[in-house]
Amino acid sequence: MKQSQFESRYQGEWEQLSGLLDQLERSRNVAQSSDFPGAYRRLCHHLALAQARGYSSLLVDTLQQLALRGHQQLYRDRGRPSASVSTFILAGFPRLVREQWPFVLAASLIFLGSLLGIGLLVYLFPELIYSVVSTDEVNQIRSMYDPTSGHLGRSVERASSEDWVMFGYYIMHNIGIAFQTFASGLMFGFGTVFFLLFNGLTIGAIAGHLTQIGSGGTFWSFVIGHGAFELTAIALAGAAGLQLGWALIAPGRFSRGEALRLAAGKSVLMIAGVMLFLLTAAFIEAYWSSSAVTPATKYTVGALLWLLVISYLSLAGRARHAPE
Repeated sequence: MKQSQFESRYQGEWEQLSGLLDQLERSRNVAQSSDFPGAYRRLCHHLALAQARGYSSLLVDTLQQLALRGHQQLYRDRGRPSASVSTFILAGFPRLVREQWPFVLAASLIFLGSLLGIGLLVYLFPELIYSVVSTDEVNQIRSMYDPTSGHLGRSVERASSEDWVMFGYYIMHNIGIAFQTFASGLMFGFGTVFFLLFNGLTIGAIAGHLTQIGSGGTFWSFVIGHGAFELTAIALAGAAGLQLGWALIAPGRFSRGEALRLAAGKSVLMIAGVMLFLLTAAFIEAYWSSSAVTPATKYTVGALLWLLVISYLSLAGRARHAPE
């Protein structure tokens, strides 16, 4: 059977199933529709036929999206919200990151590439720092990471009892950056690229400057712990924003609105994982990074945290018995 005949014969069923899924996603109640399981099985059969017959990738992708939505509705455990959250943390989020690897790779190259590039340039040409960071900010940063200041990573000395205040500040500040990077993807991705570059250049310039003036030891020992979660979260927020932008630039056979809706489903899940990373980063920064622990200990813990983040995103959820 030709693809055109195949589409003509079953297009009505697919549209009907799509409408049914819209209703189920709003109501969260599969039991209210006795038609859904049968329609979902027929769709899976159509998807298998389309793949076996070598039909176009556009058709196969469309059917796969419907099958994914149907699978989520059919097998989601709505009776145990805590189980859904733990499943997302243990398997769903790292799987999503790996699934969206082209956007993750692009965002990481933009963010980390600009960070490392400007860091090296500022280290080699110290005056370049003032092209990126204002003079007042440079003076404040120098004071914060002065090895003799006694208040590592802080503009002024504070009591340890105030760490919870800084914890809240770090949460709001970091989540603001992540949401800004993500939401600006609606500007056809250009906003996300701008904020990835802006944050990469700012962080890299500060790192290069502090290393060049001899404050690298205090700076790197301070950031290495929470940086594993914070820097990764910024890159992943950028990946979510780039996915939104790509849906608007190249919607394929979908309208831009429909393509954006489909992309937003995965992007919002990505941001949920980013929020977890940023909460972890804020906790480490408030209670560990500025503590009076030896630099060697901080470097050791920081290296272990980086290994943990990389292993989690690379390996979690791969096992067959991992939660679905």
